[in-house]
Amino acid sequence: MRFRAAATPGLLLPLLIALLSCTGASSGPPAGPAGKDAKPAGPGVPVTVAPVVRKEVPVQLSAIGNVQAYSTVTVKALVEGTLTEVHFKEGQHVKKGDPLFTIDPRPFEVKLKQAQATFIKDKTQAELARREAIRYEELAGKEFVSREQAEQMRAAADAAEATLLVDQASVEDARLQLEYCSIRSPIDGVAGALLVYAGNLVKANDPDHPLVVIQQVSPIFVAFSVPAQQLPDVKRYMAKGPLKVTAAPSTPGAPSVAGTLSFLDNTVDLSTGMIQLKAVFQNERMTLWPGQFVTVTLTLTTRPDTVVVPLTAVQTGQRGLYLFVVKPDQTVESRSVTAGATLGGERIIEQGVQPGEQVVTDGQSRLVPGVKVQVKADAGASVGGSVRGGS
Repeated sequence: MRFRAAATPGLLLPLLIALLSCTGASSGPPAGPAGKDAKPAGPGVPVTVAPVVRKEVPVQLSAIGNVQAYSTVTVKALVEGTLTEVHFKEGQHVKKGDPLFTIDPRPFEVKLKQAQATFIKDKTQAELARREAIRYEELAGKEFVSREQAEQMRAAADAAEATLLVDQASVEDARLQLEYCSIRSPIDGVAGALLVYAGNLVKANDPDHPLVVIQQVSPIFVAFSVPAQQLPDVKRYMAKGPLKVTAAPSTPGAPSVAGTLSFLDNTVDLSTGMIQLKAVFQNERMTLWPGQFVTVTLTLTTRPDTVVVPLTAVQTGQRGLYLFVVKPDQTVESRSVTAGATLGGERIIEQGVQPGEQVVTDGQSRLVPGVKVQVKADAGASVGGSVRGGS
């Protein structure tokens, strides 16, 4: 019994020391590198937001158009002769009536004088024949000459009068041929490249050798095509009044030009399913040029009270279109939306958000529903655009 009582304290002491050591290690701060690098959570994912707004937007159709001259005239000679003078420079703007070419007029002046001389001679003979006819009529009435002789003299006078009419027509023709020696511009426009130079012999109405081509550029046409599915809308809005069209050249810095829809083709192209339209532009500053390609925007109408968001806010997921809405507590909510037509940098939202809500426009790749965000900037100070493709 003494042996057991003496041995008990020696066994309990090491156990008590080990127990105290384990308790102190578990209650102290974490040791090692993990404990030193631990940091509190950040303020939120940085994002850019913009407001959802309600506004009036134009309903528009866009297409690539080709600029065409309002009218084109191929200038040809109407008489044969030597081209003696050219009165313009290539590429020059010319007015209607401005002289362009001169053909040697001397042969035609001679023909005019000949025709005038013949007319004067035949006019004298016609007057003599008429007096003879009158005299024979008087003599036949007194039975000094036969009735047959009087009728012959009257027929001769009538023939002389007819010859006089032919001579008068010849004079007018010769005068017209002489006028054709001076070729003038039939329209206001821009002269193209000179196709025949002074000194060449030109032929009348030569189809293979025109003199110059003049194109009218003010006003000017822009031709473009839209899908046949848009035809009912175009016709409906055309019936309400003129439709506005803008044309934007591809040249950097070139301003857009405003015009009016003027032509709707009478058939749909079976090979493309498109229908051609034309718009007329005054083109006073010569912004548009024949053959140029431009971006055409046809405004059909305006759509009031339309909800729009920046185009970058709309995302595409497995379940369709969605966007992130920032709630008052600075967390985000994933919201499925029904989107309409695309705007110039924006998109119509038919259903899913309300005006005044804030939507994320940049930084969506780091977001999940419920995560807290930090707004970097407000990109939605103003929302503007034009509906592309109708609604």
